[in-house]
Amino acid sequence: MALVYADRVKETTTTTGTGTVNLAGAATGYRTFVSGVGSTNTCYYCIAGGSEWEVGLGTVTSGSPDTLSRTTVIASSNAGALVTFSAGTKDVFLTAPGPKMPEFN
Repeated sequence: MALVYADRVKETTTTTGTGTVNLAGAATGYRTFVSGVGSTNTCYYCIAGGSEWEVGLGTVTSGSPDTLSRTTVIASSNAGALVTFSAGTKDVFLTAPGPKMPEFN
């Protein structure tokens, strides 16, 4: 399991709650998490939908559906804790969280 950075990785999800996110396929012009990051690897992610958002470290798993486990929250709209996502479509994409980029802090 390696920490992977990749460009143009973005999917959607309709997952609710605080658990593992079911990924619904690549957005137009983007790659899936499995093709960009690889199964069992970790990545920095952002989940955003309306006023709900979360940035963290997660693990990608190939399956039916592919999933993203939310291992560590770095920042969120829930005071830095796991967000209990409500119904609706959210974007899920790779990001470079500010606190993890020491050259900018």
